[in-house]
Amino acid sequence: MSYYADNLAANRLRRCYELATPAVNRYLDDEIDFLRQHLNPKDRVLELGCGYGRIMRQVAADCELIVGIDTAPSNLRLGASYLADRDNCRLAIMNAINLALADATFDCVFCLQNGISAFHVDQAALITEALRVVRPGGKVLFSTYAAAFWSARLEWFRIQAAQGLIGEIDETATGQGTIVCKDGFTATTVDAAGFAKLTCNLTSEIEITEIRDSSLFCVITRRP
Repeated sequence: MSYYADNLAANRLRRCYELATPAVNRYLDDEIDFLRQHLNPKDRVLELGCGYGRIMRQVAADCELIVGIDTAPSNLRLGASYLADRDNCRLAIMNAINLALADATFDCVFCLQNGISAFHVDQAALITEALRVVRPGGKVLFSTYAAAFWSARLEWFRIQAAQGLIGEIDETATGQGTIVCKDGFTATTVDAAGFAKLTCNLTSEIEITEIRDSSLFCVITRRP
């Protein structure tokens, strides 16, 4: 199991968002707004690493069906109640690096809030697997933290550490986009050059966009 599945799932994960600062809440809202620009009412959508359904709940009205997968059973148990009034939401235990889903099943696949780093898996393989399950012409969206958001991000993680949600931050090892906690937790990011390198061999259309000095998005449109 991962650090998130073992230590930072369900109500503990939800508490992290309750502790968000105004800057972090703006960043979270901006991510949702950007995602909505790429959704259509008839879309079948997949979220990788859905947690308890925080994002799913907010965008359920923007698509026909949204499926969320996660590796933490406790997240999905909480999600079942959190999303109970959203009839088009579905949840499943699944690993994003090895999806038990047919090819070209979805119109849009997304993985927000730095999941590409937080999953601690082969990032290129993660992107390839997401592209496998999106239809030709469909979109895959990954986001990470922008470098300019470092101070606000670190402040939020310090608040989480003070509340005992993550380990004490190792201030000597933390810096330049990487947060390290003394309990073994680490949080890195992917910069624009990193996304370019990860996608350089793809035949798909690639767009890398920074949103208001907070999020960095890589949008991949699968070519027919």
